[in-house]
Amino acid sequence: MKASGILETVLYAADLDAAETFYRDVLGLQVTAKAERRQVFLRCGDQMLLIFNPDATEVPLPADAKIPVPPHGARGPGHVCFRASAVEIGRWRSHLEAHGVSIEADFEWPGGGRSIYFRDPAGNCLEFAEPRIWNLT
Repeated sequence: MKASGILETVLYAADLDAAETFYRDVLGLQVTAKAERRQVFLRCGDQMLLIFNPDATEVPLPADAKIPVPPHGARGPGHVCFRASAVEIGRWRSHLEAHGVSIEADFEWPGGGRSIYFRDPAGNCLEFAEPRIWNLT
C-alpha cells in the first residue's frame, strides 16, 4: 500500500474570522463550510485547507457526537507551501504586497526553482514555490 496524495492540510488559528478573510480575499480560496469559533474549510484546487481553532479542536467531542473526530490541535506557526509557476510567483508577490502582506524571503533554490515566504494573520509561515524545487512537474 502507498498513499496517493494529500487530501487535506490543517493550519491552526485562534482568530478564524481573520484567517477566513485572508485565505478568501487575499489567496482567493473558496470557503466551503465553517463552524463559528471552531473551523473554516477552504477549497484549494482539488485539495482542502482547513483552519482550526486549537482551543476548540483540542477538546474531545461527546461520546455520542454525530461525527466522532478525535481531538487534535497544534500551537505555534505551521507551514504550507502552495504550488505556483515562476511567472505566477512574481504575480503573487505583487498581489500580496498590494494587500499589505510582507514578503519575508524570496530566493532561488540551489537546485533550481523560486520560493517566496510570507505569513497569514495567525503567524503561519506560507510559501509559493515552483514544483521543481522537489523535482516535480
